[in-house]
Amino acid sequence: MTKNLVAYFSASGITAGVAKKLSEAVKGDLYQIKPVEPYTGEDLNWMDKQSRSSREMNDKSYRPEIVDEDAHVEKYDVIFLGFPVWWYVAPTIVNTFLEKYDFSGKKIVLFITSGGSDFGNTAAELAVSVDKSAKIIEGKRFNYKTSVEELKEWAKDLDL
Repeated sequence: MTKNLVAYFSASGITAGVAKKLSEAVKGDLYQIKPVEPYTGEDLNWMDKQSRSSREMNDKSYRPEIVDEDAHVEKYDVIFLGFPVWWYVAPTIVNTFLEKYDFSGKKIVLFITSGGSDFGNTAAELAVSVDKSAKIIEGKRFNYKTSVEELKEWAKDLDL
């Protein structure tokens, strides 16, 4: 029996909603990646070049601190990792999470939320944050309307 973890970062609640449904769909445990300093609406204003998210995304080496509640990734075979797409990549807080734990030999299935952006260069930019033996699988983009049934079908089609 495969043990699944659904880990997610959600800035506005949309990814959290999808993650909770996915957790139900794959019978996985849920883990929220929480920033030490929560993001405000101003922080997320991508039109403002001085907003927190804009500054973070312009510095690929920046790693926002996370509240660590110990994800225990060693207990899982598959980690479903969800986040909103910012500038066609994962927010750098996702790199913080990946660099905090040992994902050697794990399957990491990405799922994203976005109003229209796709994965872009996301998988490649996250691969640098994990051991080479970890397998990153580019999953799918979802929105807040996605149902548990849709997520079950998607996960089943992954053939993990």
